[in-house]
Amino acid sequence: MMDNLKKNALARMLKSIDALKEELSRIRTGRASAGILDHVTVDYFGNQVPISQAATITVADARNLLVTPWDKKMVPVIEKAILTSNLGLNPVSAGTALRIPLPSMTEDRRRDLIKQARAAAENGRVAVRGVRRDANSELKDALKKKVISEDDERRAQDEIQKITDKNIAEIDKLLAAKEKDLMEI
Repeated sequence: MMDNLKKNALARMLKSIDALKEELSRIRTGRASAGILDHVTVDYFGNQVPISQAATITVADARNLLVTPWDKKMVPVIEKAILTSNLGLNPVSAGTALRIPLPSMTEDRRRDLIKQARAAAENGRVAVRGVRRDANSELKDALKKKVISEDDERRAQDEIQKITDKNIAEIDKLLAAKEKDLMEI
C-alpha cells in the first residue's frame, strides 16, 4: 500500500515538473526556436490545429523563424494566428512563407520574463506540495483505519518528504537555468 502511495505521489510530482518545463519553454529568450509557436493554433480546413500540423517551422538563423505552410492559401491565416497569439511577434509575408524576426530583448523585458518564470516555478512548487499533502492525508486515513502502524506512517511521511524535497530542488534547478538563459545577451 505504501509503495503504491509513494509511486503515485512521485508520478504526480513528475507530471507537475513536466508541466513546469512546458511552461518555461513558452517563455522565449530572444533566440529563435520552433517551440515558440507550439501553442499557437490555426483554423486548418475547419479544425483548430497547432501551426506545426499545418506548416513546417524552421530556424532560419539565430533571430529568425521561417514558417512554410503546406497549403499556400494558409499564409494569411497563419500570419493572423501569430499576430493574435500575444507573443509580440510580427510575421513578414515572403510569398509562400512567413519570416518571423524575433525582436531584441530589452532589460525590462528580460525582468518581466524572469518574473513569469519565477511565478511558473512557484506554481510548480505549490503543485508538488499539494501532492505531498494528499499523500500525507492518505497515510493519516490509513492510520485511522489501522491499516498501517504509527511507525510505518512516520517512515512513509519521511520518504514522501524526501521525494518532495528532491522535486522542489529540480524545480529550483530548472528556474535557475531559465533565469541564466534569459539574462544571456
